[in-house]
Amino acid sequence: MDKPQTTCDGLLQRLRDTDRPALSFCLDGQEQPAQAGDTVLTAILTRHKRLRDNEFGGSARAGFCLMGACQECLVWLENGQPIRSCATPVEAGMRLLTRPPADDRPALELPDEN
Repeated sequence: MDKPQTTCDGLLQRLRDTDRPALSFCLDGQEQPAQAGDTVLTAILTRHKRLRDNEFGGSARAGFCLMGACQECLVWLENGQPIRSCATPVEAGMRLLTRPPADDRPALELPDEN
């Protein structure tokens, strides 16, 4: 893979350490470039203006505390496992989703309260 761009396509701009090895990962079905040593959050936000949309109100999210405490940076592995993108190193071939995967379980049936 070619060296990642150093121009600012996203919310974050890479100013140094631009010579680290390139790798690629998949975000919502699209191949994305990154650099070895990036967190998932850095890899996404150097290419995009938002990390994800809030699942409750739809507002843009891009992380908040940047130390793994607040959960504003959650993204999901394709298997449904949530990860804190600010504290998780991106790996070559990683497959990520910016929304929780569809829940195929049947709806919970509650007993009648009558």
